[in-house]
Amino acid sequence: MTRFTGKALPLTESGFRAALDLAGLSDPVADAPRLWAVIEVETRGFGFDARRRPRLLFERHVFRRETGGAYDTEAPDLSHPTPGGYGAEAAQYGRLARALALCARDGRGEEPALRSASWGLGQVMGFNAAWLGYGSAAAMIEAMRDAEDAQLRAAAAFIGARGLARALRAGDWGAVARAYNGNGPAASGYAERLRQAHARLVARGMPDLALRTVQAALLYCGFDPRGVDGLPGPNTRRAIRAWRLSVGVGEGETLDETLRDALMRQAELAG
Repeated sequence: MTRFTGKALPLTESGFRAALDLAGLSDPVADAPRLWAVIEVETRGFGFDARRRPRLLFERHVFRRETGGAYDTEAPDLSHPTPGGYGAEAAQYGRLARALALCARDGRGEEPALRSASWGLGQVMGFNAAWLGYGSAAAMIEAMRDAEDAQLRAAAAFIGARGLARALRAGDWGAVARAYNGNGPAASGYAERLRQAHARLVARGMPDLALRTVQAALLYCGFDPRGVDGLPGPNTRRAIRAWRLSVGVGEGETLDETLRDALMRQAELAG
């Protein structure tokens, strides 16, 4: 689905600082791991897939609500009273494509399908788009295609609008979990994942955004570092070695400035 493919630029320092401000998180040192804990739990820390599309999760119970249960019998995996049935992450765009096709066939337009998925770095639901200042779910997704900065801006707007800054600063992970997942049984597990993610970030420090950009470039060039997380590790080193061999610059697991620039140009991330 090439209409969702964009520049897919990784998060910048200025974009992250702007998101903290928009969310109402005024302490850049103490609040940074609080915001990043949400990012880490929602998307394991990166907002695009290898095809440079915003990460998404299609919610069958939301699609049912958006379409009045019209497809419960025809497509129960897409339209169902209860959450779940997600399948693999790689299957999400295929599920969205089927939902879009059903809506197009029946003259519903694309919004019911787009509103039924969570999008980008902070996994903002499409049905929240208008409430957060976008004209439609399609407009929000269009804004998200080119940069994680825009994706995080939408997530920060959600946090600010829901008044979650106070809960984040207080470590009230249960309140944050309920805002994202309601009052159902999933909320308690989500809260615990947030707590653990925050503890890890405080202990080890924040991700290195420059390394994250290198990891994203490797991913886009076909050398999966097994996580765009801003953390050094053997998988990133293996991906660098494989890329170096592919472009004929010899063996090695590091990048000097010249090689990094070459990788950025190949990945079309050079500024």
